[in-house]
Amino acid sequence: MAKTAPVEKKRPEYGSDIVVDLMKAFDIEYAAFNPGATFRGIHDSIVNYGGNYKPEVIFCFHEEISVALAHGYAKAKGKPMIAIVHNIVGLQHASMAIFNAWCDRVPIIVLGGTGPMDTTRRRPRIDWIHTALVQGNQVRDYVKWDDQPYTLASVPESFIRGYRIATTEPMAPIYINYDADLQEDPYKGGIDIPDISRYAPPAPMQANPEALRRAAQLLVEANAPLIVADMFGRNPAAMASLVGLAELLAIPVIDKGNRMNFPNGHPLDVTDGAKELLEKADVILGLDVVDLYGSLTRVNRTTRVSEYVIGPAKIIHVTLADMLVRSWCGDYQVLQAVDVPISADSSVVVPELTRLCREMLGNDRNKKAAIDARFGEIKKRHEDLRSKWLTDARAKAGQKAVSTAFLAYELGEAIKKEDWILVNGSANGWVRRLWDFTKPRQHLGTSGGAGVGYGMSASIGASLAMKGSGKLCVDIQADGDLLMTSSALWTAAKHKIPMLIVMHNNQSFYNSEEHGIELAKFRKRPVENAGIGTHVSEPLVDYAAVARGFGVHAEGPIEKPSDVRPAIERALKFVKEKNLPALVDVISEPR
Repeated sequence: MAKTAPVEKKRPEYGSDIVVDLMKAFDIEYAAFNPGATFRGIHDSIVNYGGNYKPEVIFCFHEEISVALAHGYAKAKGKPMIAIVHNIVGLQHASMAIFNAWCDRVPIIVLGGTGPMDTTRRRPRIDWIHTALVQGNQVRDYVKWDDQPYTLASVPESFIRGYRIATTEPMAPIYINYDADLQEDPYKGGIDIPDISRYAPPAPMQANPEALRRAAQLLVEANAPLIVADMFGRNPAAMASLVGLAELLAIPVIDKGNRMNFPNGHPLDVTDGAKELLEKADVILGLDVVDLYGSLTRVNRTTRVSEYVIGPAKIIHVTLADMLVRSWCGDYQVLQAVDVPISADSSVVVPELTRLCREMLGNDRNKKAAIDARFGEIKKRHEDLRSKWLTDARAKAGQKAVSTAFLAYELGEAIKKEDWILVNGSANGWVRRLWDFTKPRQHLGTSGGAGVGYGMSASIGASLAMKGSGKLCVDIQADGDLLMTSSALWTAAKHKIPMLIVMHNNQSFYNSEEHGIELAKFRKRPVENAGIGTHVSEPLVDYAAVARGFGVHAEGPIEKPSDVRPAIERALKFVKEKNLPALVDVISEPR
């Protein structure tokens, strides 16, 4: 059933109709799912009672795709959508994608069905093996909250609470499970949905005033300050405030990339090649850094031994990470020593920190002269690096194989006149070196939990969120990642999702191959064997044929550097004219 116009408000007849009314109350646009019998009541209510409009069904072939799609949507749109999973088995399929969203601190409303919990109403065998006590145990270690309402009367509060918890910082997925009887029994009246505006998430938390003043004083008095930003850019307004603080004191910025934090063309951006600045820094301001210790150290990948890059610097860290810690997984990372720990929402901290720094700086001419000199030095360093990277990438045009740098360069040249957003991928960091990232959410970051299979599904979700906005959504798609969830291509075709997909096809699970090479060298064994069990060859995968089989326009494999941009431009033309997805398979070097 296609998406319809808004339908006239109906009277709920079954329990699942109340769930759909709640989705409408929260303006939920989409519900992604692979159909399953345990939530058939909700499915029927969405398409018949709700008219398949807010939410509209997004049909997926795997629960991992459904949740990852909602993951990408939330990062692009800034609000949750629904993913629905089929009892125990669907939840197990979805679990990796839920874990990714947990690590990435993304709000997703995951709904499920179970039961009947009343054993007298269970069908033999199937209802028994698909009912758990309680189902939320399966994901409780990596959702922010889970619930299974006992009666229909408790459904509104459960849903409202779940939405509020998911969207309160620090954000994360929640899971609500509905008994089959609760969904399917007739509605007898007497249940009202309250005014949801009175249950909104709390205002963002500001920092302790004394801690803020100490942080400001350290930054103003620093000779070599440095900012490391990571999840900071989840709020679209945050980037401008960070630019203001950096410019006030000429503080270079390292963008860790889990969100779009800082314009890469800004003279104070030092994201790549910042080792020298880390060594010299006397004050470091961390803004929502997931792995602060890892950001201040370097690791020997063979021995796994880490050592600090920084000297005796004072460290300030603004984060809400301490508010959301589980024992099951070590996503809380190494406990890094911090001189000024601040638990607060960084989006409100930075403007106030900037005000305090400006106040403390006053009219100190000597200090301002030192700041101007520092700005000039960092600007020259930034421009020299950008120029070198551009020269390096262009020089790859003459070689036989397509390099990752050249692929990023050619793609960037093809789309530079478009209003684009990079929904997934980085071409091993080359896009940030070569493209111009100027707007909030122009790059949506990584999967969070590093669970393979995220890319295509999350790209579809982000592109769905941007549908009709005029933005060109670009996915630089890793080949191994696509193999995990290739049926997501059908969902893109089915729902007419306009997006440009460019395969960074190195024909290998190359991260594992790199580990194999390094370990073989360390153990003095043949590195040639690192390809066994990692190379995607004999047979090679024809990704263009795979995409066409799922209904997506595609061409490739492209193997010559001279053929890369024309192929991308043809695909881009198709996306713009048809408002449909298109894929270009480019065979490229591993890194």
